[in-house]
Amino acid sequence: MSNRYQYGTSPRKIEEDYNVRKKKKVKTVQNVQRSNIKISNEQKKKQIKQTFSVLAIFAVLLTISYRNSLINEKFNSIQTLKSNLEAVQKENEQLKVSIENSLNLNNIEQMAQEKLGMQKLTNKQTVYVDLDKKDYIETQSENIKIEDNNENLFQKIINFLKGL
Repeated sequence: MSNRYQYGTSPRKIEEDYNVRKKKKVKTVQNVQRSNIKISNEQKKKQIKQTFSVLAIFAVLLTISYRNSLINEKFNSIQTLKSNLEAVQKENEQLKVSIENSLNLNNIEQMAQEKLGMQKLTNKQTVYVDLDKKDYIETQSENIKIEDNNENLFQKIINFLKGL
């Protein structure tokens, strides 16, 4: 094991690694028409895969955007319905209060006097009626026949003869 501590101010040199792969040089072609360039099948497949993946990503983003717009539209409609509901509830409460105020006996009496020209009864206008303490319930005057449909033929003949 070597001593790693280095005395002095200059850094030690790192040994070079000769096993590093050399990169392939790419030739650039200038002024060549596209029709003259040959593309391998692997490159064509790679381009088609990239094109489809870009189209798929675009389609997914488009559907997400469409769904968000639908959600936003539904949310806005819900908010308008809620505001309409609140307005109707406020109006309903106001109508309940006005009904309760109009059912007050003092208000009814005042409206009867002002609008209908009614007046309170005096003692001279009061008429007392004396009723007898009879029972006014009428008794049953007719006999009600209950026909029993469960009779046999012999019992029907006997009942018919009794009736003559």
